[in-house]
Amino acid sequence: MTDRHFRSCTLCEAMCGIVIETEKGQITSIRGDEADAFSRGHICPKAVALKDLHEDPERLRRPVKRVGAEWVEISWNEAFDLVERGLKNVQSQYGRNAIASYLGNPTVHSLGAMMFGSAFTKSLGSRNRYSATSVDQLPHHLAAMWMFGHPLLIPIPDLDRTDHLLIFGANPAVSNGSLMTAPDAAKRLKEIRARGGRVVVIDPRYTETAKLADGHYFIRPGSDALLLLALLNVVFAEGTDRLGSATEFTDGLAELKTLVASFPPDRVAKSTGISAEAIRKIARDFSAAPRAVAYGRVGVSTQEFGGLACWLITALNVVTGRIDSPGGAMFTRPAVDMIHLGTDLAGARFGRWKSRVRGLPEFAGELPVSALAEEMDTPGEGQVRALVTHAGNPVLSTPNGVRLDRAIAKLDFYVAIDFYINETTRHAHVILPPTAALERDHYDLVFHVLAIRNTAKYSPPLFPKPKGTMHDWEILIELAQRMRRGLWKRLSGRVKAAVIKRAGPRGLLDRGLRTGPYGRDGLSLSKLDSAPHGIDLGALEPCLPARLRTKDKRIHLVPDLVVADLARLEQTVAKSNIPRDGELSLIGRRELRSNNSWMHNSERLVRGDRQCTVLMHPEDVAVRKLTDGDRVRITSRVGAIELELEASDAMMPGVVSIPHGWGHGRSGTKLTVAAAHAGASINDLTDDIRIDVLTGNAGFSGVPVHIVRASS
Repeated sequence: MTDRHFRSCTLCEAMCGIVIETEKGQITSIRGDEADAFSRGHICPKAVALKDLHEDPERLRRPVKRVGAEWVEISWNEAFDLVERGLKNVQSQYGRNAIASYLGNPTVHSLGAMMFGSAFTKSLGSRNRYSATSVDQLPHHLAAMWMFGHPLLIPIPDLDRTDHLLIFGANPAVSNGSLMTAPDAAKRLKEIRARGGRVVVIDPRYTETAKLADGHYFIRPGSDALLLLALLNVVFAEGTDRLGSATEFTDGLAELKTLVASFPPDRVAKSTGISAEAIRKIARDFSAAPRAVAYGRVGVSTQEFGGLACWLITALNVVTGRIDSPGGAMFTRPAVDMIHLGTDLAGARFGRWKSRVRGLPEFAGELPVSALAEEMDTPGEGQVRALVTHAGNPVLSTPNGVRLDRAIAKLDFYVAIDFYINETTRHAHVILPPTAALERDHYDLVFHVLAIRNTAKYSPPLFPKPKGTMHDWEILIELAQRMRRGLWKRLSGRVKAAVIKRAGPRGLLDRGLRTGPYGRDGLSLSKLDSAPHGIDLGALEPCLPARLRTKDKRIHLVPDLVVADLARLEQTVAKSNIPRDGELSLIGRRELRSNNSWMHNSERLVRGDRQCTVLMHPEDVAVRKLTDGDRVRITSRVGAIELELEASDAMMPGVVSIPHGWGHGRSGTKLTVAAAHAGASINDLTDDIRIDVLTGNAGFSGVPVHIVRASS
């Protein structure tokens, strides 16, 4: 007999509703849920990989410890004892900051980890806390905090009502809207054009999104801030600026006008690769549209001027009257309001302390991950000697992965909370595997905050927790309790842990729903239990200034720190950001069938050829006397890799692209499918010294590389 279950896919930000059919406890099919309140039946090829993950024989179900080159299965009690002893030994010898923690991207897809992860990292008492935030989106959070008062007050494009979408360095047709959760974004882009609107893309690659757009402009990697300054210059020079409803609570308009006055289109044209005439057209079309919104993502946040670019995108929305306006950049009203509840980010600060070696700034208790390797391999007081990772593979996902790989291998102790032996966790002394996505509760705490529409949906576990396994939140609570020092702290920790375990993620989620903005209307977990397709809570609505979290309840249009950073940007104008001596600028790319590195252990997601290639414009191919399909050697300051060359006029001349998440050829992993489709890691080329000085975020985009034919 076939059973049908309605759930949400957990493999990217899109929150797509899915229908999973099972027979006798086995998954027989996964397809889109046409009745889902948000995704309207859409799924991408990744969703079916939930079956592969759940059934993967290489997924760990029991704790293991490394004995030489072998892995030995052990009991949970032994595993926890080993971890407690290993971590406490390091801290007793070298101090609390000798332990570093790293939270990977999949952490935000776990309700339990989001609720209980900070309890463990805080129990370590270390300032060496890191996460994927600083390789991905940190500039967006800081811009939101500086301008609106909270790092999660990120303006969301009102995609379904806009007339003009201006996209910088984002590819929502593939990502489904990172930091703009929008399932079936490709269809939504088509709908903009169908109702007479326009979509314009600024990107060094003619992306899948650009193919759906009305216009596309190549831009030199790392020059988005210059372009945005010029766009604002045109807006002010031609008198099309208007604050609209934000007039009464916005400060800094006159100062911004003065700052952008020295960046006319003619000055930045050479540096950006976009003509002055084209810059004026982009600005005029944007200003003239009845409803418009500017949106930027990875291409702008992962560059050396990511903080400035993210600030300027929001400033462009503010000064053209698009902020908090239907069809513009709006703010969500999520059922569980992490902004209102007083989460860890509520009191987020920046630069309270800095990393030991390079002095990189802290944000919300975390240091930039570009500093992690140097904190491990630089001797002296405070050197990192132990590591804890949760759902992360930083060897493949952070800059200069080769250096980090070597540094982790030398640690005194390393424990991974993960269910794969991957390129990073192969160095662990102990691995604690949590249950998989279909064996635990699911509710998207973060992505509802970033969605283009207010909805709520809860997915109960599809399968019962197998005997002898633990959820990630249970692992985290146990570790937190063990790491508390002193008898009283340990006893009080046990009491708290017992109370929390009884409530679990469900109990805390129910409390969040009942105390949220819809709780007074009766929204609760029991109501979501009765709505397996989710509940539509309505379109985004104007909410300012009430939702602002700045102390004075005003928008700070020109934060002091961004003004100071403009001097650094000025220096690039003279250099023109043009590659020299045969250099090419390297950018990443995201593939529809890939998001995190562990997905490459799904045969259906890696089948076919030419996934991990280096894209290069035919002119650059010809100049180097290469041929499509050649195996080439790509070198940067920090390393070298070899890949197949793919000639493509989708690339801007002088720019090459490699997808992220590959590089599965390292020995000692237990990912058979991934190893058979190894590819090479772009992060063996990216540079940990190359960062956005303003925010500390990794500067992936625009890394200088050289390419030659590989020797046979």
